[in-house]
Amino acid sequence: MRPNRVRILGYLLAATGLVSLVVGGVAMSKVQDGYHSLGAYANTQDVRLSYNEEGQLIDRGTTEGADAIMALLRDDYGFHVNERDLDADDPVVDTVSEFMYQMATVSYHTLHGTQTVVLAEEKTYDTNGDGTVDPAVLFTTNAETGQFVVDDTTAAAETFPAGTYSVPVAGRYYSQLNRSHPLEGPVRTQAWSGLTLALIGVLAGGAAAGSTIQVALGVAVIFLIFGAVLILTGFGLWWAARPEKATA
Repeated sequence: MRPNRVRILGYLLAATGLVSLVVGGVAMSKVQDGYHSLGAYANTQDVRLSYNEEGQLIDRGTTEGADAIMALLRDDYGFHVNERDLDADDPVVDTVSEFMYQMATVSYHTLHGTQTVVLAEEKTYDTNGDGTVDPAVLFTTNAETGQFVVDDTTAAAETFPAGTYSVPVAGRYYSQLNRSHPLEGPVRTQAWSGLTLALIGVLAGGAAAGSTIQVALGVAVIFLIFGAVLILTGFGLWWAARPEKATA
């Protein structure tokens, strides 16, 4: 390859590298804006995690409570927690792991809570969903003796007298609670209320925003490194193909 062509190639590579540096610089500026905005939002909300004197994460005063929430986050939700994000000296929730932990906290206490349901009058629930509450279907014929016996598995109805009930959520999410059941129906809307779902949505949104900013940071760094490599390569080619001075 002729020296002039090599030098032209070097110019092109350097120019491309310069463009890549500009793109990377703009992207890095946007990333910094994103971090600043997310931090300002978090400081305004002022949601804080709790730590003990040893700097250990706690929930309602115990490390066991925090461990249970962390297990839900890691095992059930499959989230990889960045321990460096959990800083006792900076308890404000403003990192991805902190947003996700706080979201898991709301979910954990909802799942393991107990709701009070008040029935003003007696309620009957169609257990087998056949559209009838005829108690006759409680009886079935024993195949061996031919006698009628009670078969609880085909119970047609359950009756709940008027009164106050303490109903545990028992680890059930919104979709897992039967809305037509006299007790589960109210628990469904009380436990997984609009406030609870809104809190989870806001915290999940914060985690998503933080993850997006991290991805953007990675892309910005790649552009900057790529640009620097192209510029160095371009100038290297230009230098290598420079005309040599004639020796006497």
